[in-house]
Amino acid sequence: MSWKDKITSLLFGSTAAENVDKELPEEQAHTPPPIESAPEAVPEDPSLLDVPADHPIRQLYSIRQQEAHGLSPIRLCMDEDGTFPPEIIAKEKNRLDASLKNVCASRLRSAKGRSRGKHNKKKPDTEEEPLILDARPWFFLSSDKLYAWMVAFPPIGPGTELSREMIYQELSEHGISFGVDTKLVDRITHERERYFTLYLVARGKPAFDGRNGNIVDYFPRTVERVLEVNEFGQVDYTALNLIYNVEEGQEICRLIRPTEGEPGRTVLDQEVPAKSGKSVPLPKGRNTEISEDGDALVAAIPGHVEFTGRTFQIKPVLDIDGNVDFSTGNIKFVGDVNIKGDVLSGFTVRAMGNIHVGGVIEAGSTVEAGGDLTVVKGILGDGTTVIRASRCIFSKYIENSTIVVRENLQTDCIVNGSIYCDGDVIVRSGRGSIIGGRVWAADKISASAVGAKSECRTSVSLGGLPCTNFERDTIRKELRELKQELERLENQLDSPAKSSLLGKTRMKISVAELKLKQMEEDLNAMKAELKEKDSGRLECSVAYPGTELIFGNEILRLRQEARQCVAKMLCGEIVLM
Repeated sequence: MSWKDKITSLLFGSTAAENVDKELPEEQAHTPPPIESAPEAVPEDPSLLDVPADHPIRQLYSIRQQEAHGLSPIRLCMDEDGTFPPEIIAKEKNRLDASLKNVCASRLRSAKGRSRGKHNKKKPDTEEEPLILDARPWFFLSSDKLYAWMVAFPPIGPGTELSREMIYQELSEHGISFGVDTKLVDRITHERERYFTLYLVARGKPAFDGRNGNIVDYFPRTVERVLEVNEFGQVDYTALNLIYNVEEGQEICRLIRPTEGEPGRTVLDQEVPAKSGKSVPLPKGRNTEISEDGDALVAAIPGHVEFTGRTFQIKPVLDIDGNVDFSTGNIKFVGDVNIKGDVLSGFTVRAMGNIHVGGVIEAGSTVEAGGDLTVVKGILGDGTTVIRASRCIFSKYIENSTIVVRENLQTDCIVNGSIYCDGDVIVRSGRGSIIGGRVWAADKISASAVGAKSECRTSVSLGGLPCTNFERDTIRKELRELKQELERLENQLDSPAKSSLLGKTRMKISVAELKLKQMEEDLNAMKAELKEKDSGRLECSVAYPGTELIFGNEILRLRQEARQCVAKMLCGEIVLM
């Protein structure tokens, strides 16, 4: 029997149900009832306190419900207007629940205890006295005493209803005197849902800590030393300007002073202390000074700004408008050197800072930079040219030169060079070729092509300490030459000049031997660390026959062309991938 038959049978009897089925068409008689859509789930309010059936407040609510009709439901919401900090609600919700259970249980015990006392004292012939409990406002304070909530419990029996005076009296007894919402307190006594409802009756003033001091820099503390390759595979070496010039009195950075903290106030009218912001010192370095108001660091001399890790300092800049030649002589400068022309053959340029060469470094020159070296048009040597840099080197090309660089080297082409690099050698822009000579990098060599189709010998070494080994070999060579010089001097006739030269030469030999000994000890101490370190890798688009790969004591000579290869040490062997 369908559901319609059952309903009709109950209302009109089985016969009426059968008649209805006969009168209705077959499709309508067997149409299933419409499915009612489930009510949408209401998202739970995190500020609403859950009150289960066994909560003591439910029993108090039941007692009031028997005495008063139309009682509003229990609502314990900590944030009615939706502006309360959620982290405070999450922190105080459990405390509120525990405190509310205790006060409700205590009120229930008072009610039951008074009822039993009166019941035991009453005489058999007298009527039982009614239970009387006045209304009571109960206050809950947050752990930081910045917020106070109130729940009013209704009277039991003919007790006194909640009044404005009753609330203010309880506020006074609890010491709640700051931030009280007087309008809300006055309104509560006239509201229908004044009982079993949680009200935020007082807000304190939170303390605000002061902001720490800060430094606003007008020059970068970290200089990016990477040249970008354009879509044509070219690099503009003139775009790498590592010298930041300043004038005397120009601001380098400015101090933002810390702010004082703003103390707060609890609802108990107690002060909440606030921390003041911490001050930071201006990074004053060499050739800089602090302004009269103490809020800025300014340049004491014109020069180049550089951040040395903890302070800003000004290095003087030597500008050479033309070439380094007989008009300038050899250059030795404590700051940065900016050469707009070439470094001609046979001349030396040494600087403690950066060196920028707008032209070419010619054969037979010596250039040593304490910082970065940028050569816009390239280095053209003759086998005797020596270039050193304590940081990075950027050059259009390198030919027949010895390069010693402590960090990274980037160029378009290396031809018959002797390269010693403690970082990465990047030869990807322009031709991107390494042809002939030896390139030794501690970490990585990345090139478009290694070797040449003519199978000229090109040595590629990876891992170890290239610059340290070069310095050791240089000292050994110098020591051999000094000993030869000493032997030559000893074979000369005695003279005052001979004695003077012998003393100086012996002193140089002693200094060189001490340097060599110290260097050998340092290398031996770092052997264990070098074994654990990755021995480096070669990445190239093509490697031609004649290329020699060296990883420590392992050597691999290419007999055929390899394309898109990566070479590295794997399980003690050189592997091409």
